[in-house]
This record gives sequence, C-alpha cells and structure tokens, in this order.
Amino acid sequence: MTEHHIYYVDAAHEGVRLDAFLTAHLRAHSRSRIKAFIDAGHVTVDGTVAKRQRLEVVVPPQPPSTVTPEEIPFPVVFEDEHLLVINKPPDLTVHPGAGRASGTLVNAILARVPGLAGVGSRQRPGIVHRLDKDTSGLLVVAKTPAAYASLQPQVARRTMSRMYLALVHGVLPREEDTIDAPIGRHPRHRTRMAVVPRGRAAITRYRVLERFARYTLVEAQ
Repeated sequence: MTEHHIYYVDAAHEGVRLDAFLTAHLRAHSRSRIKAFIDAGHVTVDGTVAKRQRLEVVVPPQPPSTVTPEEIPFPVVFEDEHLLVINKPPDLTVHPGAGRASGTLVNAILARVPGLAGVGSRQRPGIVHRLDKDTSGLLVVAKTPAAYASLQPQVARRTMSRMYLALVHGVLPREEDTIDAPIGRHPRHRTRMAVVPRGRAAITRYRVLERFARYTLVEAQ
C-alpha cells in the first residue's frame, strides 16, 4: 500500500540533512530505503531542509520478495508479532545467493511467515544479521518494517551484542586476546572466509573456556 506523508520543518530542525530528518519521522523504514525514496524522486525537496519547509513524501509499496517459500522445518526459540528468533542448525544457508536459489532458511521462513516478503531486502526479507552456513546459533528475524528499521541500525552500529562459542584448532597462547585483522573470501576456497589484506575490517575478542590436547574452546565476540 502506498503511504503519503507531509511534514513541516520547525526551527529546531533547520539545516538537518533531509535523509536524517525523514529517518527520524519514518521509523518503519530504514535509512537506506529512505535514501532510495529521495533518489527515486518520491520526496519533493532535496539537500538540506530549512525552516518551515513543507516536505511531501510518497512511499511506494515494497516490491514482493523473489524468494520461493519452501516447507523446511527449523527450531523456533521465540516469536511474537515483531520478532522471530531461530536456533539455526549447522549446514543450513541463511539466504539465497549466487548459485543457490532454494533450500535456505529464508525459503523456510517465508513458508511460515508469508508477510515477511515485504520486509527489508527482496532477497533477504527480514534478515538483519547472518550466520555462516556451518555455524549454528540464534538468528533474529524482523517480521515487521518497524522491527527491521529498529534492528538493522543496532547491528550496523554494533550496539547489539552477539556472543559465540567456538572450538578452534590449535592451542591458543593467551587466556584472552583481541584479533584485529581484515576478513574476506579465501583466495582459493571461495566458500570459506580467511584473513586477507583487502578484506573487511574485523575485530574479534575471545576468552578461553577450556583447553584440550589439540583444540581450544573459546567464547568470542
């Protein structure tokens, strides 16, 4: 459904960036989607806003997801009208990607929650963070645009805390440490991640929980 909003800019918001002003008022939409509205000409002004300007915003309907729903069982830890928390099993890809259009967690979620098709990305509806295919653990899914708009910035700004248990090959010399190294696709094994010079910045803090002959169990964040 198309939304139509009109706002008048008061003195307190004079000089505020347009996308920042609208993000504060259209809380059900992410900042990236609001920027897309502006770029597509759905907002009647551009640049910065000035005192008593009249802003008119036409929000077009979100295009439906292109992902096909599939009946794939998955364990649910918590669910209400806004959130779905899943205990993702290992060996399950979170969302479709290059070379894989089906058999993912998103295919399964859409079969359980059809309304999720209009929340967030078309290829990753409701997904605000991800876990690697081989990783098990809790995955939070936004069921509404308002939940998506709230959770996505928390993940981006790292204000949402996520802890992992990892069994690592080898004996770590320190009881706790911080690893600051860029991570990207492995140069030879494209389905794996590795420390690479031009990867994305990544910081991991770990604490040793238990030691074995050739492995170490750690808590990582």
